[in-house]
Amino acid sequence: MERFDWSAKIRIDKARLSDLFGLHFIERRENVIFCGPVGVGKSFLAQALGHAACRAGYRVLFSRADRLLKILVRSRADNSFDRELRGFITPDLVVVDDFALKKLSSQATSDFYDLLIERHTRSSTIITSDRSVEEWMAVFDEPMLGQSALDRFCHCAHQFVIEGESYRKRMAPGSASKIAPKAMT
Repeated sequence: MERFDWSAKIRIDKARLSDLFGLHFIERRENVIFCGPVGVGKSFLAQALGHAACRAGYRVLFSRADRLLKILVRSRADNSFDRELRGFITPDLVVVDDFALKKLSSQATSDFYDLLIERHTRSSTIITSDRSVEEWMAVFDEPMLGQSALDRFCHCAHQFVIEGESYRKRMAPGSASKIAPKAMT
């Protein structure tokens, strides 16, 4: 968190965000959602919370949503689904990055439902997404499973909508707003 560039042109509730770094949300088994456009720091903040949790002795797992779902789908082929799912259920904190980038298959919908239901009230999950929570239902192949999972997940989630311009755009080669590197002495 100490490396976050607060000069970036984004809007976020800094007081609420700072409070999360006390990690009490993990003790209370609450969730966190970071939504907003590409490049505003959602993944960075989620990883920073994960890193802080690791330093505090919590077990943390980070995965992109597509990779997590591929692992679960493949595990059905060799009958290791229960073991793989347990691997995603047991950490104190799981960070799921880039959720809802594309529509989920029927199997991925079922697997994501299983993941959220099993983690509900047992541990904390952070989800980052370029889509707003209201748009998430559209990515589920089976609306009932999506509604059930999201109802449980969102009712105990700290939601942050980050607005602003892409940090990556500012850092592009030749960008006028690029921050000059510090001189070495």
